[in-house]
Amino acid sequence: MKSRKKVVIVGAGFAGLRLAQDLENSRYDVLLIDKNNYHQFQPLMYQVATARLEPASISFPLRKVFQHSKNVRIRIADVLSVDTNNKTIKTSIADFDYDYLVISFGCTTNYFGNPHIESCTFPMKSVPEAIQLRNRILQTFEDALIASPEHLQAMMNFVVVGGGPTGVELAGALAEMKKNILPRDYPDKDFSKLTVYLLEGSPHVLSPMSDESRKMSRHYLEELGVVVMTETIVSNYDGKTVTLQNGNTIEARNVIWAAGIAGNKLPGIPEECITRGNRLLVSRHNELLGLRDVYAIGDIAYMETPAYPKGHPQVASVAIEQAKVLAKNLKLILDTKPQTEFEYHDKGSMATVGKRKAVVDLPKFSFQGRFAWFLWMFVHLMLILSVKNKLSIFITWAYSYFNNDSTLRVLLTAANKKVDNIPVVRHNAQKD
Repeated sequence: MKSRKKVVIVGAGFAGLRLAQDLENSRYDVLLIDKNNYHQFQPLMYQVATARLEPASISFPLRKVFQHSKNVRIRIADVLSVDTNNKTIKTSIADFDYDYLVISFGCTTNYFGNPHIESCTFPMKSVPEAIQLRNRILQTFEDALIASPEHLQAMMNFVVVGGGPTGVELAGALAEMKKNILPRDYPDKDFSKLTVYLLEGSPHVLSPMSDESRKMSRHYLEELGVVVMTETIVSNYDGKTVTLQNGNTIEARNVIWAAGIAGNKLPGIPEECITRGNRLLVSRHNELLGLRDVYAIGDIAYMETPAYPKGHPQVASVAIEQAKVLAKNLKLILDTKPQTEFEYHDKGSMATVGKRKAVVDLPKFSFQGRFAWFLWMFVHLMLILSVKNKLSIFITWAYSYFNNDSTLRVLLTAANKKVDNIPVVRHNAQKD
């Protein structure tokens, strides 16, 4: 009996998870590897950071997703390297062989080579980072109660670097906390000095969106009291002072870095397959150029097409569509049928700034305001995996809508107890 082909998927983000789901109960054996045992819904990460949603609301256990699957297996591990000649991938727990390798482990925060910025700012690319940021924000409010006057303003300055959707949504959420939450939680403290800065290097926030959406998003932010500074580049940050390229400075103890992303590197991938931003060059079938049976999908993939000569936007909708096409093509390979070329059809983009404030660009028109906000909520609710999580988020949002409040402002810090690690013996795992 002919053995089944093995597909190894590295990364359980939007692309990797969707690919594994589409290959479920197919004629492939599928191994999904991720360093976490859950899929995280990144578009709502900022709501965890600002204590609007619980981390569990946007995190989905992978084993729960595939608990009824006959051919998808999960391994929690760090991927160390790949040997494309011998078709083997090395991880922190074992070596796995493959027939087809799919790289979908996405991107990480890009600090543009500045170690000071990397060590002193707060990123927000994962659930643990969002929880860390939430703790920092809530602790800052507590510390403000006893801060000396000379240190108070620096403590009350929140600087968000990066005017993309993440930065805009986070800045808006912080401004709404100042307006709606802090006066209730701290009636004995004047938080009028709290200032949210949004710094963006290009001339506009939400640069890829339409002119009307750019203008309205900036208007909404400034209406909430956010200090929006475009054409402003951060050159350094030492934990106390943000230094701008124009020589100006901002005293701040809290700087959130949302200024860019870069692909995660996988040792063993030839340098000629890597382009700017550490993205992997792929064909219209998402196969790495010059490398057989190795594919990349999602944020890490760089594909040039007539419609997208500079590559596709690094958004969830592209990742999901690439996963769908690759799943279809892998099935076609088994039947020795011609593969389908990937073609992305833009369904639009959106961002929310605050309650009843959002911007939406559809392929043929744009709109802003209350209806755009409701549409933003509906789309994100539909993208959430489980019915239970949809219901939980809907109830939380409904409560917040009518009360301008949430009940999630709990400081949870890690315990200091040290436990000896259980030794793990690495082995070659050719088969499950």
